[in-house]
Amino acid sequence: MELGILGPLFVRVGNVVIAPSAPKLRKVLAMLVTHSNQMVPVSSLMRELWNDDPPVSWLTTLQTYILNLRKLFASVTGLTSEEISRDVLVTRSGGYLLRIRDEELDVCRYRVLLAAGREALSAGDDAGAVQYLDDALRLWRGPALVDVQAGAILESKRRQYEESRLVVLESLIDAQLRQGKYREILTELVVLTAQNPLHEGLLAQYMRALYFNDRRAEALEVFRQLREKLVTELGIEPGPAIQSLHQAILNSDTGLEAQIRIERSPGHMTRTTDRGTVRAY
Repeated sequence: MELGILGPLFVRVGNVVIAPSAPKLRKVLAMLVTHSNQMVPVSSLMRELWNDDPPVSWLTTLQTYILNLRKLFASVTGLTSEEISRDVLVTRSGGYLLRIRDEELDVCRYRVLLAAGREALSAGDDAGAVQYLDDALRLWRGPALVDVQAGAILESKRRQYEESRLVVLESLIDAQLRQGKYREILTELVVLTAQNPLHEGLLAQYMRALYFNDRRAEALEVFRQLREKLVTELGIEPGPAIQSLHQAILNSDTGLEAQIRIERSPGHMTRTTDRGTVRAY
């Protein structure tokens, strides 16, 4: 069995791919998958499904959802409902537990590749880091849980996954810049910066790539547009790191390329956001 949350939610066995169509049933499955091998309290499921305003029959309805999910797992695995209840979707005191192997879930495989990428970065192996981090990102099929109507708990998980993806993208691009792949990463940076127009880390990487492709004026224009957005929309100036980069590009600093080559992302892969430091996990 294989389960996926880094994109649309799905359950796959062999060539058979299924996912429940009912929105609340999808929520329950997503809650169980994102907390796989952990007991998910009934109270958490209730809050995710009904936002602390459950119907009178909420417990019976939740039990029906669990029964339907067991039928779904039985239909794709060939196991009996009793075997599913005993070995896969298990009732615990106060909640439910989805028992799966780590290699069956895409986000677990993602974490394994990230760990290998962090180790390569720490060892100064940019080529190895690029391979591992690129493999990790290839597991993504779209925004995490894109087809699930997330409540508070799942939305928090979804944001966590998406922040992790951005951290990994930054680390991958840093390694590629150190390898001198300025031209190769431009197309991807065009898309990423359009999707994240206030993300200073990605915009700084875009500026570097443009500069090293002899497009200095465009690199300076990227900074001008960022500053205009930040001042107009948020009333703040760009951060000191990207301001220093802007000044270096403005002065055609010949030390920029050497600086990139000796910089190395820390093995734990973090970035600073308005919400604090985010770690790729």
